[in-house]
Amino acid sequence: MGALHMITAGESHGPGLTCVVEGLPAGLPLDRESINRDMARRQLGHGRGGRMKIERDSAETTGGVRHGRTLGGPVALWVANRDYANWEERMSPWPVDGVVEEVHLPRPGHADLAGVWKYGFSDVRNVLERASARETAARVAGGALCKEFLRALGVEVVSHVVQIGEVNAPSAARPLSLASFAAVDESPVRCLDADASRAMVEHIDAQRKANESLGGVFEVLAFGLVPGLGSHVSFEERLDGRLAGAICSIQAVKGFELGDAIAIAAKPGSQAHDEIFHSTERGFYRETNRAGGIEGGMTNGEVLVVRGVMKPLPTLTKPLRSVDIATLEPAEALRERTDSCTVPAAGVIGEAMVAYVLAGSYREKFGGDHIDDVHAAVRVYCERIGWRAS
Repeated sequence: MGALHMITAGESHGPGLTCVVEGLPAGLPLDRESINRDMARRQLGHGRGGRMKIERDSAETTGGVRHGRTLGGPVALWVANRDYANWEERMSPWPVDGVVEEVHLPRPGHADLAGVWKYGFSDVRNVLERASARETAARVAGGALCKEFLRALGVEVVSHVVQIGEVNAPSAARPLSLASFAAVDESPVRCLDADASRAMVEHIDAQRKANESLGGVFEVLAFGLVPGLGSHVSFEERLDGRLAGAICSIQAVKGFELGDAIAIAAKPGSQAHDEIFHSTERGFYRETNRAGGIEGGMTNGEVLVVRGVMKPLPTLTKPLRSVDIATLEPAEALRERTDSCTVPAAGVIGEAMVAYVLAGSYREKFGGDHIDDVHAAVRVYCERIGWRAS
């Protein structure tokens, strides 16, 4: 079976979150510490709220793995919500004694109002609990499995923050060297430029004191990809479209960019494309990567570069105006514990989603019931096209 599929279940303040990844080959070695390292990285970043002081996320494997290797069936992961102890009555899966107060105050910019309309609820909590970005903890767990699969094939997926609010990292802080990312998590905002990192922290602090939240831009890069993942023959198979859908599925992400898409929109064609060269030593190569590693819906052998544009979070410590859906009277939107800025965490989630799409593309192209079969298929393909990874 060549298809890869990931699904999550659970609510923000429910008992926990479940992720099931189906389609990984048998025999793939997994590193528990590596998976939980990504879980911890999702909780990083200056501007996080009180919830991160409660949760210490880790992923427990409950199926599909034996003695550290995949068995070829679905892999199931469980992420407990420690905060459930404070919400057990309100979020119990089963009826409870007494009355649980409903929430009738939808937040502008959130799924609240459209969700209660769509599903016929009177309680906004029935929507906001699943719409919450807490769900991404399960995605990061599943994405970590996909990263393990890609890593076995020589592919590494990394991320960093290039903008928070009005503070931008200089273009020099966007290198195409994997080694540059070794210490990215040491920055409080996961930014590679030290001066920009300090300015971002100061900006978050100032806006938090003003009861504001901040968005920004994160960048995800994938090193070591073979050419030809995805396809030009069908819009459903175009890898750029799949990546755009994956990145924009992350809560609060409102935009997607591949390579230098926005900048080259203002340039003539001679300055927009990546010229092709060949030498005996290097084979085919490019001197630029404005396309971000994808041409015609397929990887072209260059580093994959995608960006996600995140809006400010809609839950504010000074709530916006709204309407009580029960009384139809003007009211302030729901106020709950919230973050000021989650762009650094969004980059880690972006890694998981990019890894999921790329792992799926490898599975579709190369198949293989066992990881050794995948290695063999990739080797034969690279020999056929004369591909030498740089």
